[in-house]
Amino acid sequence: MERGSNPVGPRKDDELKHELKGYLQSGQHTHVEEGNDPEPPADDDIRVDPGGPVPPPGAEREQARADGETESLRLELARHLEPSVFPADRQTVLEALQAHHAPDTLLDFVRSLPDSGTYANVSGLLATESDRRQAE
Repeated sequence: MERGSNPVGPRKDDELKHELKGYLQSGQHTHVEEGNDPEPPADDDIRVDPGGPVPPPGAEREQARADGETESLRLELARHLEPSVFPADRQTVLEALQAHHAPDTLLDFVRSLPDSGTYANVSGLLATESDRRQAE
């Protein structure tokens, strides 16, 4: 028998081995791993377009840029407008944005919408904008 300075002892070693036996036979990792939870982006981080590689110059690139701007506008509008606002006319949307202290770019966008019409949701606001772009 070995006389070392093992604080656990052979009996405790056997108990621990028995407890770990299931983990060892399962093939899973026996060590704790940190979760892959990335940090949120900082305000001064460079924004990378998640859409993939940049299209070649020309109409395709302009369309991709316009789609990206529309998507960012949709996200900003959705962030400042609650679903309970809709259905709404232009003035109601404008008042809701002012109540939530929305940026001037959103207020200017809503002011540029046609005065007539009712919007069912944020996508409805942007649909009139895309219709207007296609008419140009």
